[in-house]
Amino acid sequence: MSHHRPRVGIERITAYPCTLSLDMKLLAEARDHDPRHPLEELWVRERSLNPAWEDPVTMAVNAALQIVGPEDRKDIELVIVGTESSVDFGKPISTYVQRYCGLTANCRNFETKHACYGGTGGLMMAAHWVASGAAPGKKALVVCTDQSRVHLGQPWEYVLGAAATAMLVSAQPDVLEIDLDTCGYWTQEIFDTYRPTSTKEVGHADTSLYGYLEALEGAYDHFVARSGMVDYDAEFARHIYHVPFGGMTFRAHRALLRRGPHEMSLREAKAHFERKSKHALRYNSRFGGTYTSATFIAMLGLIDADPELRAGDKVSIFSYGSGSCAEFYRATVGERAREQVAGQRLAAGLDRRMPLSIAEYEALERQRAAHIDQSDYEVDQSGLRGLYERAYAGKGRLVLDAVRGFQREYRLS
Repeated sequence: MSHHRPRVGIERITAYPCTLSLDMKLLAEARDHDPRHPLEELWVRERSLNPAWEDPVTMAVNAALQIVGPEDRKDIELVIVGTESSVDFGKPISTYVQRYCGLTANCRNFETKHACYGGTGGLMMAAHWVASGAAPGKKALVVCTDQSRVHLGQPWEYVLGAAATAMLVSAQPDVLEIDLDTCGYWTQEIFDTYRPTSTKEVGHADTSLYGYLEALEGAYDHFVARSGMVDYDAEFARHIYHVPFGGMTFRAHRALLRRGPHEMSLREAKAHFERKSKHALRYNSRFGGTYTSATFIAMLGLIDADPELRAGDKVSIFSYGSGSCAEFYRATVGERAREQVAGQRLAAGLDRRMPLSIAEYEALERQRAAHIDQSDYEVDQSGLRGLYERAYAGKGRLVLDAVRGFQREYRLS
């Protein structure tokens, strides 16, 4: 770590687990597929879903409200929302976050878009802003929020999902201190996955797989050139990778192990991965695909699930966004990381989600898709076996009531 920069990083972090879930074994059986594909090859057990009164805006606010307290509101002067699921082509989700979190009007806010990398891009901009000293003592709020489009019956249906994460970035990196001087980044314009309209989400599996791995090696090489690091295994106690689905992270890990000085058999590489990275998938396997949040949900999983992770440990973090841009960076586990993440009780939040039947899931997805681009509609908050009364009423969560003349009407429940 260079001496001329102040310490900077994540002071607090959380994830919003949503209130509905779908079991992948159930989905595989309904699609007449072998359940071992999602469970053992993709490493996805469940996915999160939203009722009709939630969307990327409500998820962003509901995540942020979990970590923004009254004492923070005067200190936050920058809000960045990373998303590829925005509800508007001009008005950013960050405006709603600023409003419903009760932040000061003296607050820069904007949205970042680069597929799954958008949240990491926002984190890096926020961290550099804090480190610059341009606003001494002030903090940034970085939020990632995404939900998948509708793909009923498609082969990639198992890697869809929804989530939001929120991070408070400051000069008090209690959770994770970022080494800003050695970040490696890499970009190449490709068409692997993209959202060309407000309703379509297109993916090319092979292009995406090779794009991810090429970007991983490119960003890693840039990191090595900037840091002078020579031994990937010795340098880092643990490794976090972008998670389009859990199985992809083993491929990433093995690709970098092959760059090291020691040859490993497949069996040795699997054991190495189990020890140094797989704990990070604790929560991703239950959320499903979470796009901009995926790397940060892996971060939460690693901190919460790895019993041997210690304050002061160095971890590597790799973020990838289709299209494409990638970043490989080094961070140090903070003194309060385990305490802060455990306090979010994320496993309990995931357990509280209401499981859906396949029929309920399909009806909900069709309803959500039908609302896109509609200028006027009322949101029905009944149904779903009393979910609104049980999980929202009186709990201060942001919900969508209606859209009138394209104006979205939200309120805190």
